[in-house]
Amino acid sequence: MRERFVVEGLAGKRALRGDLPVSGAKNAALKFLAATILFDDEVTFDNMPAIEDIHRMGELLESSGATVRFEDHTMTVVPPAQWKPALDTAIAKRLRASIVPTGPMLADMGEVTFPFPGGCVLGERPIDLFLSGFEALGASVEERDEQFHVRAKDGVLHGAHIFFPFVSVTGTETLMMAAALAEGETVLENAAMEPEIVALAQMLNASGANIEGAGTPVIRINGTAGKPLHANGQTFTIPPDRIETGSFLVLAALAGDDVTISRCEPTHVRSLLDLLSRAGVLLEVGDSFVRVRGSAAPAPYTSISVRTHEYPGFPTDLQALMAIFLTQAEGEATVLETIFDGRFRYADDLNRMGADITVMNPHRILVRGPKQLSRAKLESPDLRAGLAYIIAAAIASGVSHIDNAYVIDRGYEKIEDRLAGIGLSIRREQCE
Repeated sequence: MRERFVVEGLAGKRALRGDLPVSGAKNAALKFLAATILFDDEVTFDNMPAIEDIHRMGELLESSGATVRFEDHTMTVVPPAQWKPALDTAIAKRLRASIVPTGPMLADMGEVTFPFPGGCVLGERPIDLFLSGFEALGASVEERDEQFHVRAKDGVLHGAHIFFPFVSVTGTETLMMAAALAEGETVLENAAMEPEIVALAQMLNASGANIEGAGTPVIRINGTAGKPLHANGQTFTIPPDRIETGSFLVLAALAGDDVTISRCEPTHVRSLLDLLSRAGVLLEVGDSFVRVRGSAAPAPYTSISVRTHEYPGFPTDLQALMAIFLTQAEGEATVLETIFDGRFRYADDLNRMGADITVMNPHRILVRGPKQLSRAKLESPDLRAGLAYIIAAAIASGVSHIDNAYVIDRGYEKIEDRLAGIGLSIRREQCE
């Protein structure tokens, strides 16, 4: 049975108040879980978000032989005596991040079989980068029966110098993990610099890996020559989700009277904080919180153009949220999407709510504001646009329905309970 969210809009009022804690980062947690394949002992994580993508990754590990326990945001992965070097097709096709365990599996077992990964459809997201990286590390790649079969010569990967033709977060993480158990040194050049990569490298280094340069464009990995990593009873903490932090900041700026985003890492969202501040949002930034006092800020805000870019630039995952913000700002501004195509599918839906958005080309939109939004029946096209729809509904007049709740559940834990906690009228209900 499908579910949807029902949101009673605030009609532009800034009425939300209270504390909104941030969950553990989905994009870090998925990679931490994939990394457990490199270990020969059990690995425990806390601050693990209870979201659908995490459950799917847990199921994927279980299908390959692991024992997974998950209770009260603590997850433990116990490796089997021998991993099954193949990903369950049904699970992998529902999870874009299913490409990530292929690197650790190849490093640990010398081979891996997997289908083309699933997840949100965001234009072209080829896996050639991963396959060419595996080949550079000494593996052979064969595609047959809609499966990729990758095998390391003599069962061991060998260090290589790999230059990424374009910056890829997932590519950087996957090949960094594959190289962790290889023989010799691997150099990843033009690597992504996201905080999640730094956190993953710290976890691996604390367990016996030798990785230098994470968080810079050049990462050097001295492999263990096949020796597994050891947690030795350590518990690893999932860092706060910077995309959730940014999502809550936009909501607070548009509908908040006095909202504190807590348990976050403000330095990870500096590009957003800069934009919001320049637009006129009143912010108080602490070590682990950001307080937004919307009622004292000028109304409307000042429009400001946005350009997505790899970290530390403005995140593509917050692009739809900023489009919502700009519908409430004075003037006109452009949003330039430099990373993915196909991410402006939300524009027509927002225009039906009263927005004034012109799609200039697949990578640029023009937003004019301010415009009062009104209720609508919407269907979440992808994870991030789905939450943008909830925020649009929150500031609109009337009652809106956002179908396909599962897409939002993939990345945001119990979003209706958390937003209701600061005063938003939102509930979940079943629909046909």
